[in-house]
Amino acid sequence: MYGIVNKSIEDLVVTNFGRGKWEAIHERSGVDIDFFLSNEVYDDDVTFKIAIAVSEEMNMTLSEVLIAFGEWWVVRTTREKYPGLMESGGNNLRDFLINLPNFHNRVMLIYPKLTPPEFKVSDISSKGLNLHYFSKREGLQDFVRGIIQGLGIVYETPVILELIQSRNEGSSHEIFKVNW
Repeated sequence: MYGIVNKSIEDLVVTNFGRGKWEAIHERSGVDIDFFLSNEVYDDDVTFKIAIAVSEEMNMTLSEVLIAFGEWWVVRTTREKYPGLMESGGNNLRDFLINLPNFHNRVMLIYPKLTPPEFKVSDISSKGLNLHYFSKREGLQDFVRGIIQGLGIVYETPVILELIQSRNEGSSHEIFKVNW
């Protein structure tokens, strides 16, 4: 993953719990990188080590950490660093989710080494849709859940999420039923 992801986790911790808590998490993670460069690619293992260390240090489940980080990613990191990119997705949650399959094409202009997930939408109605999530990376479905919840916050639209299909249960990809 790009360094901006790891920097964002650090920002989440420092903003909410202080620099000392981040230093404890960083030490616990065993990651020997002192600072992350936003445009540098790091092994996914680095990000998972940090997330696990946050989980242990904060007495949270890994799922809770990934959901919180997904929300932070949208509400703070992406909105602050790439407002034009976010605005290009649509004027409301429904439009943004419908446009999500094309979103990473624009992101790849900024981060050309990105290995993005793929999204597809189905069963679109005025009150919801099914969001299909395909990724080579495993273990990030809770991060995606947090991203969807974060989009609900950004668009001031309460979101009800249900995971209706998962790779954990033998499926080829995850499907989130998203209602608003």
